[in-house]
Amino acid sequence: MESNGNFGGAASGSIPRERPTLKTIAFMTGLGVTTVSRALKDAPDIGAETKERVRMVARQLGYQPNRAGVRLRTGKTNVIALVLSIDEEIMGFSSQMVFGISEVLTGTPYHIVVTPHSHSKDPMLPVRYILETGSADGVIISRVEPDDPRVRLLAESGMPFTTHGRTDAGLVHPYHDFDNEAYAHQAVQKLVARGRRRIALLQPPSKLTYYTHTRIGFQTGLHDYGAEEVPLRVNIDAPLAEIRDAVEHLMRSPGAPDGIVSSAGSATIAVNAGIEAAGKRLGHDVDLVSKQSAPILNWIRPEIITANEDVRHAGREMAKQVIARIDGVDAELLQSISKPEWPEGR
Repeated sequence: MESNGNFGGAASGSIPRERPTLKTIAFMTGLGVTTVSRALKDAPDIGAETKERVRMVARQLGYQPNRAGVRLRTGKTNVIALVLSIDEEIMGFSSQMVFGISEVLTGTPYHIVVTPHSHSKDPMLPVRYILETGSADGVIISRVEPDDPRVRLLAESGMPFTTHGRTDAGLVHPYHDFDNEAYAHQAVQKLVARGRRRIALLQPPSKLTYYTHTRIGFQTGLHDYGAEEVPLRVNIDAPLAEIRDAVEHLMRSPGAPDGIVSSAGSATIAVNAGIEAAGKRLGHDVDLVSKQSAPILNWIRPEIITANEDVRHAGREMAKQVIARIDGVDAELLQSISKPEWPEGR
């Protein structure tokens, strides 16, 4: 017999049971309604064991918040808006971040709405839309600039938010970042350990904050390990065909590098294609180091030296941060940086 979707799966023709509420969960757990509500919101002052007990009972009861009612009563939408560049999807970057955020939001009243945009368009548009329509309780943004106007606007509006990446304009705000300075420095170290001395960097666009972090790590690595830079006149935002052509041209030149550091997994595919088009052998004529958010590059070319950037972990961290900010936790307590992870033997 099919369930009609009501609480308890009442059979057709029977009197449907009432929809489970916060009071239902409170009764089942022996906790107060306020405690249950805060546990479902992942409030930092509620213990992990209590949160898990509340979420387990909520799942068993099939509890779903009445979003329309919540908005009428409180003005809240229970929406976290993720403003994400569609250009980051090729290597699963976006999906990994969404998975991580969803893992945290499961069992809370919040759900994620992805607001896609292209980095070639005005980045202020999606943020203005969210603020003007009141369509979210919190916002997560990526591709952060040193003095990012989106961050300033969100801070001035009082909208809870967090960022994937840091700013550098004196604004204190929640963020989770990857240590690109450590990555670039360690990448140079690994290349020099393989006897490479002439190293090119496929870097981020200069407008983004992590460009500076990457350059500092790279230049420091060159200095510390006695290597020199071979300029590569293209960045990771260029079309893949353009990156491939630029790398092929560089590898055919008299001063070709014997090592390359890539700042993006998707761009690394084009770098590898350019090396092959120039008739060079990866791991023999040149070594290549790259970040990756999913273990794909080593399937394509085991010779690529990879560092893992755990984007799913970043998603989890940012989801916790934006919920905590909604709950009033100070921004300076909601900042984190993850280190590059190098597989054994790499």
